[in-house]
Amino acid sequence: MNYHRHPARRQWPNVKRDAEIAAQYWFGHMTAIDITDQAQRTTLADRTALCIGAMALIVRDMDLVASFYRDAIGLDIIDRAAKEVRLGLGGVTLLTLVHHPRALPDDVREAGLYHTAFVMPTRAWLGRWVGHALRCGVALSGCSDHAVSEAIYLDDPEGNGVEIYADRPPSQWRWLADKVEMTTEPLDVDELMAACDTAAPYERMPPGTRIGHVHLRVGDVAMAERFYSGSLGLQVTRRRTGATFMSDGRYHHHVACNAWSSAGSGARDPARAGLDRISLEAADASVRSETVARLLASGVAIETTGDAISFCDPWGTRLQLVVAT
Repeated sequence: MNYHRHPARRQWPNVKRDAEIAAQYWFGHMTAIDITDQAQRTTLADRTALCIGAMALIVRDMDLVASFYRDAIGLDIIDRAAKEVRLGLGGVTLLTLVHHPRALPDDVREAGLYHTAFVMPTRAWLGRWVGHALRCGVALSGCSDHAVSEAIYLDDPEGNGVEIYADRPPSQWRWLADKVEMTTEPLDVDELMAACDTAAPYERMPPGTRIGHVHLRVGDVAMAERFYSGSLGLQVTRRRTGATFMSDGRYHHHVACNAWSSAGSGARDPARAGLDRISLEAADASVRSETVARLLASGVAIETTGDAISFCDPWGTRLQLVVAT
């Protein structure tokens, strides 16, 4: 069975039903493979000089959203305080939830988060997560084959988009000069789920899972390129109508920006729930220094707090730059 997700649509009413049929079929017809050792691999997404380290979201219902990322997605709760919950894997924080119960709901017409994308270390683990999601009744909003990756889409309880994906081997990506071919084609869920034992217990995401990229809503795509490429130093790897994709180190993309629903939007409303901040990791101190110099040369205002460099994009989205540990 094949499914794909159109960027303007958030609901795919037949995806969950038809994928359950696929799951029932493959539970009785698949050959299991050993995925434990493969899960120790890191992905290209976090082996570049700059990459996404972590995200923070402002949420209205802390318990509900934290339970979703723990139970449906498979992250561990690392620390819980009165106003924050940190989730991640192996003691590494990937997502921080900041509690603001009186925050206004996010508005897709404004700049903000389109989705947070968790990249799994192997395709087999992606198929195993799909089996887990279907058994738990997690509603999926779409599935796509992007040529460079295979992706499943869903939303958290407050409407923040989530992508769970696995990359194809970089040797199979098709580049034309500095642009990579990324498609949006139907995903063969049957074939994906045949890659692993989806009936096996699934307690959490595997070691090596990271935030591979973040996809943002912006008011102007050209302005987003000037900031994330011109000032921050990422390279544009693909453009499509109303969207741009940028990365470091010839990854397919670490940051995507679209104006599909938010064209013309101005500064973000700080009273709204949704995206709070993005943490970028520099491979070492020299990369951080080069990035800071580039930001300053572009006129971007920065603040230094401890080891973190903080700055904002043109819509007020907060970013932090730290050295990977």
